[in-house]
Amino acid sequence: MEFIVSLLSNPSILLGCFAFLGLITQQKSGTEVLTGTFKTIIGFLIFSVGANTITEALQNFNVLFQEGFNIPGVIASPEAATALAQNAFGFVVSGTLILGFLMNLVFARITPFKNIFFHGGHNLFFACVLALLFKSYGYSDGISIIAGGAILGFFAAALPALCQPFMRNITGGDDMAIGHYNMVGYALSGYIGKLFSKHKEKSTEAIKFPGWLSFFRDFLMGIAVIMLILFYVATFAAGESVTSELAGDVHWLVFPLIQALTFAAGMSILMSGVRMFLAEITEAFSSISEKFIPNSRPALDVPTIFPFAPTAVLVGFLTSYLAGLLAIVVMAVFNFPIIIIPAAHICFFSGGAAGVFGNSTGGWRGAITGSFVMGLLLAFLPILLYPIFAELGIEGSAFPNVDYNVVGILLERILAIFN
Repeated sequence: MEFIVSLLSNPSILLGCFAFLGLITQQKSGTEVLTGTFKTIIGFLIFSVGANTITEALQNFNVLFQEGFNIPGVIASPEAATALAQNAFGFVVSGTLILGFLMNLVFARITPFKNIFFHGGHNLFFACVLALLFKSYGYSDGISIIAGGAILGFFAAALPALCQPFMRNITGGDDMAIGHYNMVGYALSGYIGKLFSKHKEKSTEAIKFPGWLSFFRDFLMGIAVIMLILFYVATFAAGESVTSELAGDVHWLVFPLIQALTFAAGMSILMSGVRMFLAEITEAFSSISEKFIPNSRPALDVPTIFPFAPTAVLVGFLTSYLAGLLAIVVMAVFNFPIIIIPAAHICFFSGGAAGVFGNSTGGWRGAITGSFVMGLLLAFLPILLYPIFAELGIEGSAFPNVDYNVVGILLERILAIFN
């Protein structure tokens, strides 16, 4: 069981297996099969190294920001909540994940939703949410796994379809889908962008910076400078003691510089990996589609669209994070029972992608508005399910993504009716 869960949670191996199968069906030579399979896996691992580097840097930022500005509350990051859920209901979570992957293939084969979801981590998070909801209403492990796996498999195939019209606009093709459980939010951002459709040509990528800001024309330089400012603001707010604890042997004033530039380096690595594995998996997947699941497409993680509008990613990140901070103020003023603190790494990937979707239909106005709404959804939606999870001992962290919560809230209401 642990082997299968580990395998299905690792998208690089899954993609490699699909690439291998696709190359075999094309009757490629042994060398071509080996090369294509390994390039797919290596490319995705390079992509993962970049994503992990970015996430680690932003998690350090989360600590500095929360400590520096003395913000008590629940961090909107699913990693800790997932660990607690696996400890409490490991068998149900694992069973839901495995069945969900298999049902994704079934639904892609028999329904119009031809998307095969490859973000194993997000499937794991979603499996945790589903398992927790069924167990909170006292359902047996068997029923929880069967029902949860079917729900997971269906939405893994169906939700990317919401975003596909916008994906065709962003990428200029129909070869891949988005596979990241904020798809309700991304589609909403695309529709919000349409409110500014007459300004569509005024894209974030066409912004003309004055001479003294000309470095923003280089995406990596721009993101390095922005992150440098953010890290030093958080560092000075947190102070020497807190920063030194994170920095270890690095001087506390050097630490934010290294973290900001490490973040930019991670982004460069990530984009290199995206280019490498997309080239391999697209060709291999076409033959799988023809042989086994006609017209299917891979649903891939959001950074695969970042190269299409990198400035929109930065705009979306900053705007969604600002929306999350505004949400904190609202929660505090109106005495919410809990305060959800936005996690910078969640806002970067989710808000950045929302910025790309909004920009594709409404230019920079769509990018700002769509990602701002995304930030509000990431902050406010988890509040509704958090008390249920807290009763099961899942406290201190939350599942922030829009799709987990939209589907989870609907499922909770249905379960309540039949309880």
